Amino acid sequence: MAKLAVTGGGRCNLTNTFEGVESLAKVYPRGDKFMRKVLGRFGWQDACRWFEEKGVRLVAQPDHCIFPVSQDAMQIVRTLERQMENGGVTVRCNCKALSISPDFGITVDDSDVILHPSAIVLTTGGATASILAGTGIELVPDVPSLYTFKIDDKGLRALMGTVVENASLGIAGTSFRSSGTLLLTDWGVSGPAVLRLSSYAARHLAEADYRGTLLVGWLGRDESQVRGMLAQIASGSCRTVANSHPAQLSDRLWRFLVARAGIREDARWGEVGSKGMSRLVGVLTADSYPILGRARWKEEFVTCGGVALGGVRPETMESRLIPGLYFAGEVLDIDAVTGGFNLQAAWSTGYVAAHAIASLAKDGTDTQP
Repeated sequence: MAKLAVTGGGRCNLTNTFEGVESLAKVYPRGDKFMRKVLGRFGWQDACRWFEEKGVRLVAQPDHCIFPVSQDAMQIVRTLERQMENGGVTVRCNCKALSISPDFGITVDDSDVILHPSAIVLTTGGATASILAGTGIELVPDVPSLYTFKIDDKGLRALMGTVVENASLGIAGTSFRSSGTLLLTDWGVSGPAVLRLSSYAARHLAEADYRGTLLVGWLGRDESQVRGMLAQIASGSCRTVANSHPAQLSDRLWRFLVARAGIREDARWGEVGSKGMSRLVGVLTADSYPILGRARWKEEFVTCGGVALGGVRPETMESRLIPGLYFAGEVLDIDAVTGGFNLQAAWSTGYVAAHAIASLAKDGTDTQP
């Protein structure tokens, strides 16, 4: 609940309309095929309907992210807590589960208590290795996802607070690419485009010790498109290069990029020449900066890795190895880009697991998770 309370900047981006999502792999870098099956059971419309039936009014933003009208994540937290109370759920705080034994017992750390439920739903998020040790369940190693990049460039850092819409990003020497809003900060770069790229390249960056070369396309267009745009700006213009620029870029950022291309601030377009124009096009389409690490204050909310999906039944979320053990949420090797997709994965997998257990109860099977 604590994690939920701070999602979406405290507003709780609880799902997404998926409008414009051409492929689930674009929003679920890991687990897209599994999520296709799960979303078929409980999709974003179902999640919206569930919350609205509980009195939560929702609104879809132009970027297709869905928030409570109240813009208050605590409304979602209180709604879930109220439903737990109404359902007779007993909550034990300060009671850490240490392990799951072969005889289906859960060892907790208060007075060596061992619980023996008939069904277990594990929703512990990342770092699951300790509690599942000895069970034989395959785990994919956890690494961080959704984080910002540290870039120590004095000129870039001087532009902190600058926002660039529709930028394109990539990591040199790889096929990892993303696009969207880019934010320049006092430690490097952030914004949806960076978070998306960190998600796509999570395991690659972890293996590279969070080092690499960031490629920035400041206009989100290819070389020929940028060259054509600049030719149009330069056509018949007697103004200096520094004083005439694409509307997408701020004056300060443009002057910084012109200097990176080795063009004098007082140079006029007619003086740039073909070589100067090529340098400017190169900076605008593939400007490069060393990545020196990720932000160090643990702001990432998602981990890449978890319980291997091959060992989980998507129709029930039950372990193929240990009957009665179910999984939901980030404990699974499923993670997504920003935009409400991670919470939708939690709602969907949680629903499927709960529905499977409830169905067993109706059939007369004794289940008390």
